[in-house]
Amino acid sequence: MTDAHQQPDRPEETPETENQTAQPQQPDVVAIADARIAELEAAVAEANDKMMRALAEGENTRRRAVKDREDAAKFAVTSFAKDLLDFSDNFARALAAIPADLRGADPRVDNVLDGISAMEREITKVFDRHGIQKIDPLDQPFDPNFHEVMFEAPMPGKPDGIVIQVIDAGYTIAGRLLRAAKVGISKTPGASHQVDQKA
Repeated sequence: MTDAHQQPDRPEETPETENQTAQPQQPDVVAIADARIAELEAAVAEANDKMMRALAEGENTRRRAVKDREDAAKFAVTSFAKDLLDFSDNFARALAAIPADLRGADPRVDNVLDGISAMEREITKVFDRHGIQKIDPLDQPFDPNFHEVMFEAPMPGKPDGIVIQVIDAGYTIAGRLLRAAKVGISKTPGASHQVDQKA
């Protein structure tokens, strides 16, 4: 062989260097596995979070539906009950309209009074069965949530804002206002204050 065909000096290959050059550098298998495990754990945590939120939302929807159904059952008769309130008020007005001197003087008048009283008691029982309660706030402080002021009048010896007369009783159904009580309230003589009716 001639010098022109000689190959440049190469280091002598040993079995160890041969293995290093023959195999490309492999990434750390443990690091890759750890990264993949962390990825999968994050995905599982996210899926668990979504599942828990979906379960909570489903439970909230179920509770809301149950409450709506209960409210519908409680308040389904609200419109009908409002119509009956005037009917009930008329019983009280009829009883109050009969003069005291006629009571006991004529058995026919007494029979009419007994009949009207019996009907009034019966409608009161029906109201009670359906959760309709009467509001009779005489001598109580004015409450704009349950009372409607019809007039104010000076009343010596009573503080401002006390109900001094109930014109029409109010009613609630299952704790919810059905009709506000129409009332007159006391005010200090000479005072010029306004009662907050919108509170």
